[in-house]
Amino acid sequence: MDLNLHGRHALVCGASQGIGLATAQELAGLGADVTVLARREDVLRDIAGQLPRTGAQAHGWLAADATDIDRLRAKVEALVAGKPVHILVNNSGGPAPGTIRGTDPAAFEAAYRQHLLANHVLAEAVVPGMERDGCGRIVNVISTSVKEPIRGLGVSNTTRWAVASWAKTLATELAPRGITVNNVLPGSTETPRIEQIIATNAERGGRSQEEVFAAMVAEIPLGRFARPEETASAIAFLCSPAAAYITGVNLPVDGGRTRSL
Repeated sequence: MDLNLHGRHALVCGASQGIGLATAQELAGLGADVTVLARREDVLRDIAGQLPRTGAQAHGWLAADATDIDRLRAKVEALVAGKPVHILVNNSGGPAPGTIRGTDPAAFEAAYRQHLLANHVLAEAVVPGMERDGCGRIVNVISTSVKEPIRGLGVSNTTRWAVASWAKTLATELAPRGITVNNVLPGSTETPRIEQIIATNAERGGRSQEEVFAAMVAEIPLGRFARPEETASAIAFLCSPAAAYITGVNLPVDGGRTRSL
């Protein structure tokens, strides 16, 4: 199986922690030059310096806020002007938990900007280089809510569906150019995001965090939360030459929790 990413440049968003960090490490381990993107430059600098490298691999960082899409666009366009991106991993922290009922419209606008619009701006910046080099992979880290809405994540459910629809449309448009676009749908994963969800659900439901955690684990056939590196492995496969004929799919990495086909 061809997983070799030597000579490829990957831009990994949300790479300061969790799934994004694990993905950056995995892609670097497969030989890619990796640029890590998040808001905290000091953290990114340390991460880039610690990524696996062999031979001439060159890693870097880009400090940017996904909610400021104008500055995001400018910074990524400057990056690709010097070094085309062949692999884009769109990944950003999810909207705050809560019901749709009573949600301020501004929360939807902010979520769409951070996820849908930021993803679009990044794709627009990197796709021309992918076209010139005749190769490209775009992987969007979304959520299993694309298949089944998750209770208490109203804004997130709505936004994730929009991103999935955008990605499917883009996959169809880019396929003739040999560029694939896929979505990875994490379930409950050991990240700060799941800690936030557990804490919110415990507070709103009058239960302890231990009770909420146990109830969530009980819904997962494999009986545990995922480790970030397990999700990263799925992302890395979709970025590899071995996945050249896979595009436009939603891949759950959820331990079997999603009940839909």
